[in-house]
Amino acid sequence: MSDEPMPEVAIPLLERLRTRQARVGVVGLGYVGLPLAVEFARSGLRTVGLDVDERKVATIRGGGSYIPDVPSSVVAELTASGQLTATSDFSEIATLDTVNICVPTPLRKTKDPDLSYIAAAVDAIAGHLHRGMLVVLESTTYPGTTEEVVQTRLERGGLKAGVDFFLAFSPERVDPGNRQFNTRNVPKVVGGMTPTCSALAEALYSAAIDTVVPVSSPRVAEMVKLLENTFRAVNIGLVNEIALMCDKLGIDVWEVVDAAKTKPFGYLPFYPGPELGGHCIPIDPFYLSWKAKQQGFEPRFIELAGQINSSMPHAVVDKVADGLNLQRKALNGSHILIVGIAYKRDIDDIRESPALDVMAILHEKGARLSYIDPFVPMLPADAWAGRYTLRAESDRSIASTVDCAVIATDHRAVNYDAIVAGVPLVVDTRNVVKKEYPHVFRLGAPPPPHAAAWSTDILTTAGVRHLGAQ
Repeated sequence: MSDEPMPEVAIPLLERLRTRQARVGVVGLGYVGLPLAVEFARSGLRTVGLDVDERKVATIRGGGSYIPDVPSSVVAELTASGQLTATSDFSEIATLDTVNICVPTPLRKTKDPDLSYIAAAVDAIAGHLHRGMLVVLESTTYPGTTEEVVQTRLERGGLKAGVDFFLAFSPERVDPGNRQFNTRNVPKVVGGMTPTCSALAEALYSAAIDTVVPVSSPRVAEMVKLLENTFRAVNIGLVNEIALMCDKLGIDVWEVVDAAKTKPFGYLPFYPGPELGGHCIPIDPFYLSWKAKQQGFEPRFIELAGQINSSMPHAVVDKVADGLNLQRKALNGSHILIVGIAYKRDIDDIRESPALDVMAILHEKGARLSYIDPFVPMLPADAWAGRYTLRAESDRSIASTVDCAVIATDHRAVNYDAIVAGVPLVVDTRNVVKKEYPHVFRLGAPPPPHAAAWSTDILTTAGVRHLGAQ
């Protein structure tokens, strides 16, 4: 912290945070907000979760959780003790010492940032803002949002950031389904508007998170998050291009990556796939690209990676068409089973899922679609391009009726042996099927040996089952 004296109004808040007497709030109780609220409550801070979704509020009040990474038993214990409460009444903000904003930041159809959720949350807070309050934005956004959007809106009532109330940005780093890293043990980057803002935000997070990493400003903290996810997006774009290249060269990209990662320095393994998915990696580079263009800078490297990644669903569909063609079948009218529609393994989140983009292309080309996913029992009509509701099928009941299965998400609970044994064509985008089969086509690899002979000589389901049993 600098040598500047701390404003007098900040001293009581700092003391309440250090002694766990502060009353803290979290706006937005999704994949980011609920785990954060739970960690605050477990640390001894009395925590209020706020959300406009009455179903989420009711679930938490009933001692339940709708987030796989947060056990219901933990929520039940915290709500029973009074450490955690939930409400949709935003007037409760007037009673809080701190508020964390954890709301979505999607893209518009034009790929421009949609800050409407942030704006709505900030306006709700502004109506109850009081002297000595700390406000922290966690939603991923472009550099400058904290100052240009949050500060501007909060100061309309006459209070000044860094003087009357305190403002900081701390990027969320949630990785749903990660069994090793969680909200508590992932270091928390914090950038305040002033040294006092940073000190208060650091004191808040230090109560519940093992490591806090202060940086010089909100802009730096905002850029940190965008760098992290753009790094992943660009490297995935690189390996996706290598996968497409390997396909043309008759090389198995999965074997290449496995061999390359034995180098102990200068290389990090990234893996190809049907496209980027989730609430961050497909979106964050566009936030950075948009902001760069506002300053007259053309982010060519980032945009090229985005173009490559967005082309991958088409590469998957091409694999499906090639495999069906060997069986003298048209894509139009074929029954395609999508295996996994969540955006990543062992979670129920379908936001920006590549499986939905693959399904959209298949639907447009006339394929009949169904899916299996142990984590997603129903796909609503408004969640994908087909505009009709689908319910998850049983792999046992459907395998013998489909022409092709596309492994889009590698859930551990799926019986891949049964799929390989029961389906005449499998397109594997995740390198799940390790053994070589003449009817299993993999993304980033040449057609399997004997595929043409298999398509001519073994076209019955029973024949495929026999191959799978070998």
